Parts: sequence; C-alpha cells; structure tokens
Amino acid sequence: MITRNYLLAFLLMLSIVSAAENSVYSQLGNSNMTLFGNKNDHPGTGGNLYSALWGYVAPNGREYAILGCATGTAFYDVTDSANIVEVGFIPGPTSNWREMKVFSNYAYIVSEATNSKIQIVNLANLPASVTLVGTSNMASHSSTHSISQDGPYLYLHGCNSSFGQGVTVVDLTNPTSPVKRGGWNSQYVHDSRVRNDTIYACNIYDPPGTISVINAANKDNLTTITSWVNNPNPFPHNAALTAGRTYIYTTDETSTPPGKLKVWNISNLSNVTFVTNWQPTGITNAIVHNVEIYGNYALVAHYTAGIRLINISNPAVPVEAAWYDSYPSNNNNSYNGCWGVYMFPSGKIIASDRQTGLYVLKTTIPLVGINDPVNNTPEKFELKQNYPNPFNPSTSIEFNIPASSFVTLKVYDVLGRQVAVLADEFRQAGSHKISYDAGRLSSGIYYYTLSTDKGFSETKKMVLNK
Repeated sequence: MITRNYLLAFLLMLSIVSAAENSVYSQLGNSNMTLFGNKNDHPGTGGNLYSALWGYVAPNGREYAILGCATGTAFYDVTDSANIVEVGFIPGPTSNWREMKVFSNYAYIVSEATNSKIQIVNLANLPASVTLVGTSNMASHSSTHSISQDGPYLYLHGCNSSFGQGVTVVDLTNPTSPVKRGGWNSQYVHDSRVRNDTIYACNIYDPPGTISVINAANKDNLTTITSWVNNPNPFPHNAALTAGRTYIYTTDETSTPPGKLKVWNISNLSNVTFVTNWQPTGITNAIVHNVEIYGNYALVAHYTAGIRLINISNPAVPVEAAWYDSYPSNNNNSYNGCWGVYMFPSGKIIASDRQTGLYVLKTTIPLVGINDPVNNTPEKFELKQNYPNPFNPSTSIEFNIPASSFVTLKVYDVLGRQVAVLADEFRQAGSHKISYDAGRLSSGIYYYTLSTDKGFSETKKMVLNK
C-alpha cells in the first residue's frame, strides 16, 4: 500500500529529476547568462528569416549591434542594457543569408540575393542615423555567401561563379570605393578566418571537406600553403584562431551526424593534428554553426542549443562555462535557432536567432583574459618602423598599445594628402601588425601616423621604391 508521504516523496523525486534533465538540456534553465533584451522587429515571411550579426564600437565607446534581416539590415544601440534601441534600418534584396563586417566607420553588407553586391553604410552619425553610401561596382560581382575582414581588406566567399566562388580580396584603401584584387578559386570557400596575411579557408563542399591555408601577402596573387581534411565527418563551415595561431577551432554544419566543434593543433602546418571535439553539455543532436574566439573564451552559435560560452584557457580542453538557449522548444538537428554571435570588449554578448532576432546578454561569471593580444600586453604605446623599408609594393607596420583603445593608422604623401586608411577601429591591448600593399601608388616618400583615443600620436617615414 502506497502511503501519502511515500507518494509525495516519489513526486518530489520526479520533479528533481525533471529539473535536472531540463537543466542539462537547457530547455528551461539557462546557466551563468543574463538576458538584457530580445528584439524581433523585422520577422521574415515566406520562410525568410534572420541571419548573421556583427558588432561595432564607435570612437566614443558606444556599442552597436548590426543584425541581418530577411529584407535588410537593422542597427541597434546596445550601450544601455536597459534601453536597447533600433537606430536605423537599411533595406536590401530579400535573402535568407546576409552577412556584414565593419572597417573604419563603414559597415559592408553582402547577401546571396542576385545583384546585391556590397552595400556600404556610413556609421559616423550614430546614434542619430545610418546612411547607405552606395553599392559596390566591381565587374561581374553579383552575390556573396559570407565576408571576412582584416585590416583594410575584405575577403568575400562563395560569390557568383563568374566573380569567383573561392576567396576574393577586396581593397578598402578608399573605404567607399572597394577595389577587387586577387582571388583563390581552387575550391568553393564557405567562410574563412584571416590573420596576418594568412587565410584559413573552410572548403565546405570539397570532398572530403578540407581546411585550406592560403598565403595572402601578395593581395594580387594568393597561393596555397597547405590543407587538411576536417575529419571525422568533415563539412567545415567556419573557423576561429587562438592567440598565437597555435590552435584553430572549426565547425562542421552537418545534420547527420550532427556537426561538432573541433579543435586542431596548427603550431606546425606540416603536421596539423586533431586534438578533440566538443558538444554542449548533455546535448548530442544540435548542430554547431559559428564560433568566435576572444582570448580565453570561445563563443559559439549552436543552432537549437543556442548561445554557448566555452572556457579555452587550456585550448585543448574546452570547458563549457555558460549558455543561453534562444530556441528552447527542442534541441533537434535542424538549422533553426542561433545563427551568429559576437562579444564586445566590455564583455557584452549579442546573438542572432533565425526565428526571433537579436539577443543582448552578459555572462554572470567573471571573464578573465577576453583580450586577444598576439603577445603579452606591452608596457607602452609604440609605433614601429615598417618592414621592409624601402619596400615594393608590400610592407608591414607593427604597433603596441598597453590599453584597449580606439586607434587610427593612416598613410599620407609628402604633400600631406591622405592616401590610405589602414586602421580606424577599437583594438584590444596588445601587439598588432597590419600589412599594407601600396602597389597602386607611385614611388616616393610616404608617412604613416598612429593615433589613439588615449592621446598617443606618432608618425614615421617609409619609402616606396618600385
């Protein structure tokens, strides 16, 4: 005979088990994440959904989220967590894929819609407004699947076949007049990560699914360094690098079996080795999509499993630190849920969910080491002499900043006319290197100036000798 006390104890036990299961599968409870707000202002129709997002830190320190919508791009001021405000919307051709990156005070937006090209949006008047400057006009260019940026260059992937379905370099020496440079079209490239003139390209459709490493020092002539198969079950979609480029994290966007996050040791490109793979705590069906790395943390968009934050202070042993499920209905192996993620230097996180739009969050755990300097934090501001010097036509400029700062790096001719913008953005504390290809300039003496919002400014001379 079951007594009342026994029954109550049994029901209590079931509730505890149920709560534990929900916690493990992140359907009800989230872990170490606080939601500031969710904006679903531009829901698509007819199957058209939200897509990528990116962040922008203005010279005055205000933070903005840029969200890809079915019919255009929305801009949100997320500086005040309690008052997230849409400050602009730029219409675009209807598309399920819209991506963007920022250089200087311009956003560059691409999509897979026919004849979408690159939309160039001026951000200088935020938060009052955003303005469409125009659309790029590069011969044969119509559509783009994804976009990366490093210094004054964009890297377009998966464009229309007549333009190049691999990687195409676009020069932003004049930020409002993009110029096509070289390309690499040995394979279709879905996305890439670029660091110091090296491209790590994800060849998602290349049987058997490879990561290609490409030398982009000469922006007019990209060459293959090496490649490896992203086993097991290779379908490389996206990748991110740890500081020092010792490890690369790759994502496989497969539904059967569900794609996993993988870790590779790339310290020796002649012997790239698989380290481990990762899935969210207790979840084996959800598909990984995008990964971004910020110092000791990897931030992952994991479709139906939502936003996941991983501690990678030991890169070979990723440990889940926090999560928020933007798609709590299930953890199926579908392409619904969280698409993209981004972390601001303040630690604030933004994410895009295909069905429900923008999420603004922050983890409740202390973030140690979210800066991503190449070396240890330097002791002082310093602009180094370019190398080589004299040069023809490419050179590298290195600078040190001991504190995270908004920096500009500009090139001038002997008459004081600005001929190039190499950096105009918020940079983390650390040592930085920017490559500059002056192939379109005449031989002569030029000057480059580094300025920061901390009051530092220095100019050095360089010689272009063709």
